[in-house]
Amino acid sequence: MQQEHIQKEFIWHFGEMGSRWGINRTVGQIYALLFLSHKPLCADDMCDALGFSRSNVSMGLKELQSWNLVRRREIERDRREHFEAPEDLWKIVRTLIAERKKREIDPTLSKLRELSLEADGNDTHANRRISELRDLIESLTQFYDKMERIETERLVELIKAGSKFSKLISATDKIIPLSRTRRNRKEN
Repeated sequence: MQQEHIQKEFIWHFGEMGSRWGINRTVGQIYALLFLSHKPLCADDMCDALGFSRSNVSMGLKELQSWNLVRRREIERDRREHFEAPEDLWKIVRTLIAERKKREIDPTLSKLRELSLEADGNDTHANRRISELRDLIESLTQFYDKMERIETERLVELIKAGSKFSKLISATDKIIPLSRTRRNRKEN
């Protein structure tokens, strides 16, 4: 009973979280159900579990497929389509980032490049700001392209190392001001 409650809470909150990320709440809940499921589910299973109409589930599955977040699985002796979410969490995260880049960052960068070309060398404040933003997004895109080529195991190591490095910097920031305070006391 407790496990069922936890799953329902997760599914509900995942839908809420999805709506904050620009995903329809229903789509988020369908994904959460597939994410938690130990086996592929058909649309009827999803309708029963979530209380959604068949059309809502179908539309949600199409959107999730367009995001490459679910895949079809054939089940022996069952003619219905079944769906599952990838098991690998890093694959899910990488897919989400790649899709967000493709849908949001790339078109923005294209528009910024177009606007920079239209500026035709006019050195106005607005044109400089557009150029700065374009340069920043191009740099971040180049960084993403390099990170995307790194195999997952290495990427995880890099992230963990970055976390340790960040802690070291924070610790250093705490130590250095203390040293300056002691020096100031001695001078007075």
